[in-house]
Amino acid sequence: MSAIEVTVRVGGRVGEFSAAAWDAVAGGANPFVSHAFLTALEDSGSVGGRSGWTPAPLVIEGGAGQLAAALPAYVKAHSQGEYVFDHSWADAWQRAGGDYYPKLQIAVPFTPATGPRLLLGDPALAAPLLRAAEQLCAQNGLSSAHATFIEPAQVPLFEAAGWLMRADIQFHWHNRGYASFDDFLGALSSRKRKDLRKERAAAQAGVTIRHLRGREIGSREWDAFWRFYQDTGARKWGQPYLTRSAFDLFAERLGDRVLLMLAYIGDEPIAGALNFIGADTLYGRYWGALVDRPFLHFELCYYQAIDAAIALGLARVEAGAQGGHKLARGYEPVQTWSAHYIAHPGFREAVGDFLERERAGVANDRVLLGERAPFRKI
Repeated sequence: MSAIEVTVRVGGRVGEFSAAAWDAVAGGANPFVSHAFLTALEDSGSVGGRSGWTPAPLVIEGGAGQLAAALPAYVKAHSQGEYVFDHSWADAWQRAGGDYYPKLQIAVPFTPATGPRLLLGDPALAAPLLRAAEQLCAQNGLSSAHATFIEPAQVPLFEAAGWLMRADIQFHWHNRGYASFDDFLGALSSRKRKDLRKERAAAQAGVTIRHLRGREIGSREWDAFWRFYQDTGARKWGQPYLTRSAFDLFAERLGDRVLLMLAYIGDEPIAGALNFIGADTLYGRYWGALVDRPFLHFELCYYQAIDAAIALGLARVEAGAQGGHKLARGYEPVQTWSAHYIAHPGFREAVGDFLERERAGVANDRVLLGERAPFRKI
């Protein structure tokens, strides 16, 4: 297949393609690469316009309006909303007299969740798709291309194309056949088990927590969560990435794959956590609160997520980027991957040397973090 000539087209947005055609190559396992999620970002104005995320999906078209392969890609004017930090690279490029921006980002915007970045009906189409991304950079004066949070099975495809690989660490919870949260607690050391029970009791005192899915989430609940989301966004990065209408579109288009957990005092919602449900994974995405209540963040984002994953029979919980505090709560260090194409030979060599040293440090950190996991020693 790699010797067969194919034509790669750059679209103006994912919404140009039918949901059936896009999802045929995206599959149904990961909600974030679905037509529903990506077009919700477009139609809500969360990407496009002045956001600095200009949709530029690359596709290989098949017959009868079908797609043979696709690449969710964006031309970026900054490095915000990516969670794989290249600000030092941009600074070095600028000091050397070059323009780091615009660049090409192969990713799901604002979503540090592992998933497929090459949406393929045939793995042999990976090479022409990545070559097309490189050509897009050359033809449009883009400094580089970056694919972030690549699922491990696709890492060899980027390596085969000669892209530079970068490693990092997230903390994921793994369901080892637990029948309940108490069953999970039984796998922890005695001290950690007591700590988690105390945290949950403190967080739940006087609070009611409700799990709402899809059409169970109305405008009142989204309005409340929007307030939480704005508060967290303003404190963390200055301006929330998503617009208010994005949340309505998520519920409308993804249905029961959207899980909103709200904490109430009486009838008043005071905090919330938004999750998305994949084929085998619960993805925790956004959180916010209007009150400062001890351990409520841990309860809504980590413990309630474990409860939900067990009830839904899911294999793991991905609770987002960073957060070493997750380790003490049963979330284990997992290696994540990104891939980087840099055309300039000198800058590519410098970044490659940096990444080699960084990978060694990440591997060492992962071992050390694993030794600090709260599980009982066997």
